[in-house]
This record gives sequence, structure tokens and C-alpha cells, in this order.
Amino acid sequence: MNHEPILRLLGLAKKAGRLEIGEEPVGAAARARKARLILLAADAAPNTCRRAAHFGQAGQVLQLKLPATKEELGLALGRNSCAMLALTDKGFAASLAGKLAQVDPQYIPAAQQLRQKR
Repeated sequence: MNHEPILRLLGLAKKAGRLEIGEEPVGAAARARKARLILLAADAAPNTCRRAAHFGQAGQVLQLKLPATKEELGLALGRNSCAMLALTDKGFAASLAGKLAQVDPQYIPAAQQLRQKR
């Protein structure tokens, strides 16, 4: 699977200041109800996944596991590795879910849900 369009979109969101990177910033964005979509690396640890689920429930935010690894995400975002992210912009969140749905049908419900929230 080609992750390039997804990683490029995350890079754009970061430049636009619409991406929170790491557990603390993601948790803060979710609690403040600023997070629109929580993203996890494909190889995120079970503990990280549990915390992301908790953040998602607290902020009533959808969370998705990306097909990219922590290393791939980190490389795209100028870090060593990155397990958890949050998009804080509805447009970026809907666009990313749409790109994921084009590559893998499991993401279609999430894409539809995020398009409706616009």
C-alpha cells in the first residue's frame, strides 16, 4: 500500500498547525474537544491504543489506525518515531479518511462519518 498521499497530507496539516503529535498534545486536544480525528501508527503499542481510545471517548472523537508504522510517521513529520496524532481541522480529517477509504474499504464508514460532520 502506498502511504505517500497520507503522509503528505499529514505533513501539510503539521505545517498548517492543525496536527497534534504525541500522547500529551493529543490528550489535551481531545479533552479540549479540539481533536477531530485521532490517528495511531500501525505498530502502536497496546497501551498507546488504550490511551487513544480513552482520549477518543473523552473528546467524542473517532480514532483510526493508520497503515503506516511509527517510523514512517516520524520520518514524514520530522521525528524519530510517532505513535499517536490528532488532526484538529475537520477538512483535513475528512480528507485523510477519504484517502484511506480509497486504498482500503475498512475506512469507508469513517470517511462517511467525517464527511457528515463538516
